[in-house]
Amino acid sequence: MRPDEIEQASMRTIAAEMEPWTGSAEDLDVVKRVIHTTADFEFQKNLRFTPDAVSKAREALRRGVTVVTDTMMAAAGISKKSCAALGVSVVCRMSAPEIAEEALSRGVTRAVVSMEHAVAETPEAIFAIGNAPTALIRLCELIDEGKAHPALVVGVPVGFVNVIESKERLARTDVPSIIAMGRKGGSTVASAILNALLYGIYRS
Repeated sequence: MRPDEIEQASMRTIAAEMEPWTGSAEDLDVVKRVIHTTADFEFQKNLRFTPDAVSKAREALRRGVTVVTDTMMAAAGISKKSCAALGVSVVCRMSAPEIAEEALSRGVTRAVVSMEHAVAETPEAIFAIGNAPTALIRLCELIDEGKAHPALVVGVPVGFVNVIESKERLARTDVPSIIAMGRKGGSTVASAILNALLYGIYRS
């Protein structure tokens, strides 16, 4: 089977095994892409969408908004062809030497500093956070302070410490968001969500 045939067969299986869907067709595209990436049907229940989050994110992507991630893994997983076609840049500052130096001098995580720098440079970006709850918490603080105005926040950090709290914190903001409630998530989930958004606009 060709890769496209394998994907189509996988999507048919997902559609057949999912519970009845009562949300929007746009949201369903995202849910199915995440399940395709993880083989975890619990994301049908875990993913929370603010109203029109998908359509608002796609409008921003059509304008060429920057996508900011909290890991190089998430950045690497986002479709380069789709981004190039739309003029979208994907940025991750976690490995930048100046981020590490500032984090060390301040006694905070690199994730915190990377979010601060990203907001200073691109306050209206799409932020995709799949690993670091400290990044998500700091971003929420910057939103509350009026310094960040994200087109979308993908809040899907994975783990056990401050993970649930960070997602609940995001849910209390008034920005467009897609959140994997609970402990599940990860960089692959973050990139899968971005790819679902992109593929709804352009896929070569």
